[in-house]
Amino acid sequence: MTIPATEWMSEIDDEPHLLEAYQGSLPRWCTGCGDNAILAAVQRLCRDEGLTPEKTVFVSGIGCSSRFPHYMRTYGFHGIHGRALPVAEGIKMARPDLHVFVNTGDGDCCSIGAAHWIHAIRYNMNMTVMLHDNHIYGLTKKQVSPTSPRGLRSNTTPRGAYLEPLNPLTVTLGVTNVSFVAQAVDWIPELLYDIISAAFHHKGLSFVRIIQRCPEYLPNLLDPWVQDPMRTLLLTHENGIQVSPGLAKVYKNQVRHDPSDLNKAREVASAEDPIPVGLLYWNPAVPCYDVIRQSPQLRTPDLIRAGLDSELDKFTIWPQDEPKRGQARPRARPS
Repeated sequence: MTIPATEWMSEIDDEPHLLEAYQGSLPRWCTGCGDNAILAAVQRLCRDEGLTPEKTVFVSGIGCSSRFPHYMRTYGFHGIHGRALPVAEGIKMARPDLHVFVNTGDGDCCSIGAAHWIHAIRYNMNMTVMLHDNHIYGLTKKQVSPTSPRGLRSNTTPRGAYLEPLNPLTVTLGVTNVSFVAQAVDWIPELLYDIISAAFHHKGLSFVRIIQRCPEYLPNLLDPWVQDPMRTLLLTHENGIQVSPGLAKVYKNQVRHDPSDLNKAREVASAEDPIPVGLLYWNPAVPCYDVIRQSPQLRTPDLIRAGLDSELDKFTIWPQDEPKRGQARPRARPS
């Protein structure tokens, strides 16, 4: 007995997926790299939300973080340096039915990709953006990045970095149409998961900066914050992230922060010690560009092929006796 394709696809979507369903290639990150914690949280999120792998896509640029799509058993696009966001925007416009995630690094997003980053915030398209911030170019072996601390000695700054680091949170909060900004750290996996989950459920562009450790090139940079729970400031609110009782016993430095207050969010985002962790800003009323410009017709393979043929035919030189595409062949003249 056969069943309609739509019914069959519906049954597939309803099937629960095990964690292994989202695990791709074996990660090649260094032992202790914060990317491993982010990967574990995202795979758990996909399982818990029951995301269909065939309707989920991860997009990245270049860098250690940008190997992420290789380690997810979903659709993925490993793009060029700094261009993850425009690629993801194109995917979302063409296939609004897909769950779109972006994994980018502090160099990939905040340096060569800075212009795309700003305009992606302004367009506020429905996707989840995770900025893996380890404060260094790791893939290319220790060059200073836009978020590297002043004075850091690297291969490109042997005498120490001259400039103060860029703050991705305050920059994002200063862009028109910003709708969701949060910060997480890799050494608190429970909150890392909760923050990414909140970002996924937000309708619009969710920007999550994840402060992560680089055990190879900056092995001790974040040790003071990892070892002293009081140097982490948990942001709590009924409209924000809820902290479990067990976690609250360890991380006692907490403040009630209303994520609808943009000015307060900017103030909190400026803090470096203690590190604020949680939801800084949330405004679900900001319009989404992909919804405003959504096509009433889904881009099926046949529709895409017809569109390409239509554009290419504008430049086709047709033989005199050959009918153009879609036209009937002329009848032979009677002798």
